[in-house]
Amino acid sequence: MRPELDLKISEEVFLDYYWLKEELVDFCKRNNLPRSGMKKELTDTIAHYLKTGEILRGEKEKSIKKSVMPSALSLDTIIPVSYKNDENHREFFKQVIGSHFKFNVSFMNWMKQNDGKTYQVAVNEWLRIEREKKDGKKVIISSQFEYNQYTRDFFNANSDLNREAAIICWKYKKSQAGSNKYEDRDKDIL
Repeated sequence: MRPELDLKISEEVFLDYYWLKEELVDFCKRNNLPRSGMKKELTDTIAHYLKTGEILRGEKEKSIKKSVMPSALSLDTIIPVSYKNDENHREFFKQVIGSHFKFNVSFMNWMKQNDGKTYQVAVNEWLRIEREKKDGKKVIISSQFEYNQYTRDFFNANSDLNREAAIICWKYKKSQAGSNKYEDRDKDIL
């Protein structure tokens, strides 16, 4: 049985289980810890706090010169240091690329790592990523997206099984201590 995520849990036990991002954010909120960032950052913050009692400050909390986001974007606009994937950007990219535009992890990460470049370069990058996807290139799944990686591995090993079976196996797997990587023995629950 998975333990409660509270101050009584040890760092080791905490790291042994799968937690939803909303559970991590809730823990941080209840304990006055920083609660912004990706799932990996939240996990590191909580693990450090459980181990030491100290609050780990992330890169985002360090003093960074914030750029002001322009209200009107153009292809010549420079990507600011404070770039965020928001509705303003979604609408801009839909107008330039087309209604089929969607944020994807590769593109969002690229945007956050390429401040100082123009939005024209960003559009070209999004189009490149989409071409590679259409050509069959598998996107690397970031470690914070354990469910996505699990289901990809599940279907690579079990092309004859359906989504419901994958979900049953995933729910079982994440309730157990240890790795959340797919293993053939996970199907024993079916």
